[in-house]
Amino acid sequence: MNDPIADMLTRIRNSSMRGKSTVVTPASKLRAWVLDVLADEGYIRGYEKMTGADGHPAIEISLKYYEGEPVIRELKRISKPGRRVYMGVNDIPVVRQGLGVSIVSTPRGVMSDASARAANVGGEVLCTVF
Repeated sequence: MNDPIADMLTRIRNSSMRGKSTVVTPASKLRAWVLDVLADEGYIRGYEKMTGADGHPAIEISLKYYEGEPVIRELKRISKPGRRVYMGVNDIPVVRQGLGVSIVSTPRGVMSDASARAANVGGEVLCTVF
């Protein structure tokens, strides 16, 4: 697997389109940090670390729905292994006039675009969520 973040986002996107309540993905610190931001912003119910069927660490993500529709409508990877996208604090994109969230990896940790602007730090734009 070359891009673990894109893999996790694709698993979330596919599971939410199928109406699944949970999805399991391999565990890593970066994935957990991205999931922390998604949970803080209200896009997922939460996540739980566990051991997968093969004995490797995994994360079980509880997806969130509102009136039968998935809360996450659009999940897009911005910075990819072949083309990293770094932005200063003034260049971080606003998603859907502020209704969505950009997840940014900064020197102070992984945070939402609003938190990065408040902390006055830029970094690598990992993905956008709406």
